[in-house]
Amino acid sequence: MSERRSAGPNRFKALLGAVGVMRAAALALAAGFALNCGALAETFAGAGVIGNRAAIRDTATGPAASNVVSAIAARLEQQGDAARLVFELTGQVSASAFPVVDPYRIVVDLPEIAFLIDPDVGRPAPRGRRGRDAAQAPSPLVQSFRFGRFAAGRSRVVIDLARPAKIIRAASEEQQSGARLVIELEPSDASSFAAAAGEHARLTPPPPAAQLDSQAPAGNSAKPIVVIDPGHGGVDVGAAGVHGEQEKAIVFDFARTLAAKIEAGGGLRAILTRTDDVFVSLDDRVRFARQNDAALFVSIHADTLDEPSVEGATVYTASNLASDADAARIAETENFADQAAGLEHKEDASGVDGILVDLTRRETRAYSRLFAATLISQWKNAASLNKNPSRSAGFVVLKAHDVPSVLLELGYLSSEQDLARLTSPQWREQAADATAQAIEAFFAARERRAQAVASSQRAR
Repeated sequence: MSERRSAGPNRFKALLGAVGVMRAAALALAAGFALNCGALAETFAGAGVIGNRAAIRDTATGPAASNVVSAIAARLEQQGDAARLVFELTGQVSASAFPVVDPYRIVVDLPEIAFLIDPDVGRPAPRGRRGRDAAQAPSPLVQSFRFGRFAAGRSRVVIDLARPAKIIRAASEEQQSGARLVIELEPSDASSFAAAAGEHARLTPPPPAAQLDSQAPAGNSAKPIVVIDPGHGGVDVGAAGVHGEQEKAIVFDFARTLAAKIEAGGGLRAILTRTDDVFVSLDDRVRFARQNDAALFVSIHADTLDEPSVEGATVYTASNLASDADAARIAETENFADQAAGLEHKEDASGVDGILVDLTRRETRAYSRLFAATLISQWKNAASLNKNPSRSAGFVVLKAHDVPSVLLELGYLSSEQDLARLTSPQWREQAADATAQAIEAFFAARERRAQAVASSQRAR
């Protein structure tokens, strides 16, 4: 659903032709030279390798220790019906590959790698158009691939398939200078693919819930907690602009700016669901908010639409039925985040029935709508709003029954006007100010309401 640029033949040749330059720079980094990401970006851009310096900053985050291997180029080779995906590395790594169904994907787990590669080289298909429908269309075996950090100390490659495939090999091999990771695939059939995926799931214990670092200052437990959730991260890039701008980076910058402004107000605590470029599942984001006793949860996003003329911010609240078709499509996009990172699709089994839970959910959603209205009111004078800024849909990340939650789409990377705003530091400061003011106004109104209720009860 999120459109990404294709890496054209000339650009791809430039990547391959500059492997020597990139390998030299990456090996220097591995040897312990004090190169920062900005200097590395200058080196690569000067060699005509990467036209988007932000891509290096976002995909190369994480510890720059001397033992971290770098990936400096990638290519996909079609060999008849088979496919071969090759990553050029600065050292050998262990690799574990397995299939995942619904949609058809191959997942390759790796130790943490610094991916110094333009993410567009993977040419991902629009999210939401993968899976069975896409697999029935005449297309190469590999539709697209993406890569990035998956968890602390771990990276992942996710390959979207046009049809079922069999893993022939997934291993690194030493080269004259550096190494390379080779992933070889051959066509398979649906039943064999499902059997292999089921066997892997049966033998592999489910991953533990992410241990997310709240970064919350000590000694302020009396202050209401606002959880700011920068969407996507790591292997899940999210949407992308026409020049390679990444949703995960744009929303992370906004979230950090917003958190700082909330903290500066003095009356609230702000903590983030992720503090660097790493993947966090939707369930873990919700769990993080509840475990930290959040009084408000704000998920930040910036998606794309098929209509480039559509622009402006939109505030979404949770509902069982989408308010309109566009809201349903956006929810489908955002709810695909776990699958984009290679996780298995699972039905939502988190719903808890009961009168008290239902009453809590109703009150929570009422507060969510109150905050949404407050946020829209503040944005009217500070930033651009969508023509229909208040919407609702079944977002997984908004499902906490006891935490007022909204999803703020800052704008659309498919809109030239929004893209200019979203990449402007001045606009970010202005929009974050409006959002912080809305949050403070919401808590002030909530406190007045609580005092009114308490006064009414005393009067009885």
